[in-house]
Amino acid sequence: MRASEAAPEPVPTEPGSRTDQAPAWWLLHVDMDQFIAAVEIRRRPELRGVPLVVGGSGDPQQARQVVATASYEARAFGVHSGMPLKAAYRKCPEAVFLPSDPAAYEAASTEVMDTLRSFPVVVEVWGWDECFVGATTDDPEHLAGELRAAVVERTGLTCSIGIGDNKVRAKLATGFAKPGPDQRAGDGGTFRLTQANWAEVMNHRPVRDLWGIGARMSQNLNELGLHTVADLAAADGDLLRKRFGPKMGTWYLALGRGLGDTEVTDVPREPVSRSHEVTYPEDLSDPADIQDKVRAMAEELTRSVVAEGRWIQRVHVKLRFVNFYTPIKSRKLPAATQDPAVVADAALTVLAKFELRRPVRLIGVRAEFAPPPAT
Repeated sequence: MRASEAAPEPVPTEPGSRTDQAPAWWLLHVDMDQFIAAVEIRRRPELRGVPLVVGGSGDPQQARQVVATASYEARAFGVHSGMPLKAAYRKCPEAVFLPSDPAAYEAASTEVMDTLRSFPVVVEVWGWDECFVGATTDDPEHLAGELRAAVVERTGLTCSIGIGDNKVRAKLATGFAKPGPDQRAGDGGTFRLTQANWAEVMNHRPVRDLWGIGARMSQNLNELGLHTVADLAAADGDLLRKRFGPKMGTWYLALGRGLGDTEVTDVPREPVSRSHEVTYPEDLSDPADIQDKVRAMAEELTRSVVAEGRWIQRVHVKLRFVNFYTPIKSRKLPAATQDPAVVADAALTVLAKFELRRPVRLIGVRAEFAPPPAT
């Protein structure tokens, strides 16, 4: 996961005085360096030091496949995650292109997390390549060094670690710990970001640098005259709440001040939905064909979640048109269901809300879960 992804809601309170005590409760954000590429290099050491691109089938000539990750050497040519493989090939034709292997990445992730759990810490997993570690220690840098060394020794993979007095600051700190543009994997390290140095490190930076603020939200904040982190930290809370709502307005104000949650749990997060989407090799123009694909996708998705004993309460449909406009619409079901036909009918009802005036390149269906009905 990366900083552009949505951040969790923080607890908008200043860290307590315990951050000045020893030992104290610290949050460490562990982020693997070029994780997917590193896993591929681990099993094919001859790829070390060469531009490497992983994604899709690994064939850059095949249509509509995207980069899952690029090694630091490939990134130097402008290749990045989410880029079409064809574009990556144009930027770096000498790169080695490999297909994605999710099973291998899952197994490597398990190795890393099990290594971290061997320490007296709490590990909250956020994805294959990142987690938060909660620990009581009087020397978080020493602990971070021990964690990084153990990961290298036991897995052959490297990581960077951000140290903070809450999750927001720890997550942002990892960005400063990452290898620079002229460094190799393994040169990453640690960085501490707390209330004590927040203003010095962050105040002059654009709001876009904050965790959870993307390009669109950055533009919205800029329209309010909020360009830097310092601007956001000093913003009128009532103005933010009026513009973005009471919940998100409070969140953005807290984010500008570096406030966040300090709790770390090793209890796996319960999924709240499941989705499936397909990018088609050829654009879809026939409405009947689009309907057939939505119905089949909704039925298949329902059968997979029902097999896990889940119930569905809302259905979302996503379409991406040829101009990359990607609207999402949804419908709440009258009652929670496990019936594939009911979910498929609801998905088609949602589909009818779209204007199919342009060819479609991607279809997605998401099932939002409901608690099991009372017996």
